[in-house]
Amino acid sequence: MSPRLDRYRAKRDFGRTDEPEGVEVPSSDGPPRYAFQHHDASSEHYDLRLESDGVLLSWAVPKGPSTDPREKRLAVRTEDHPVDYLDFEGTIPSGEYGGGSVIVWDVGTWENLTTDDDGEPVAVADAVDGGHLRLRIEGEKLVGDWTLQRFRPEEDQWLLIKGTQEGADARRNPTSTQPGSVLTGVTVDEVAEALEATGEDPEEEA
Repeated sequence: MSPRLDRYRAKRDFGRTDEPEGVEVPSSDGPPRYAFQHHDASSEHYDLRLESDGVLLSWAVPKGPSTDPREKRLAVRTEDHPVDYLDFEGTIPSGEYGGGSVIVWDVGTWENLTTDDDGEPVAVADAVDGGHLRLRIEGEKLVGDWTLQRFRPEEDQWLLIKGTQEGADARRNPTSTQPGSVLTGVTVDEVAEALEATGEDPEEEA
């Protein structure tokens, strides 16, 4: 197991939650994968996941992604997650860390576009350490280039900003117009409502 997942595992009781336990999963042979998960926890937010070096780099985005380049969305760096968290959907039990409903809102691949002042490529780990990561997303709902820029290092707070080229659209509001899971079609509200009404998680039946 990767020591990079120690913080992830320490926060969870895997006897209660169905979340992946964090057994190290090698990175895929193809392009690194990406996901946005909609998480209706104590504070509703979207979780950005970027596969890198056998884990998922993770940021919590309270308002979700915007396709308007003028919008700067807060993104708070969180603990690395295991790669098999990419397709996790369901309900985290109340009282557990992050308790609430989770769906995979978008999924696809991503590419690191970060360069230095001389135009030379910057490795993902160095880009994150340096507080500036430029990336291209190829998802089912989101496409194009984005920038993650750290602005409060002491709190690991970043800004997620859409680039002005492919996929930029100031009129579009994808989190409102496309709320369902790309895997099952359900929304986080439907997951929560089904659990409240029947005590059964619809994700387990899908």
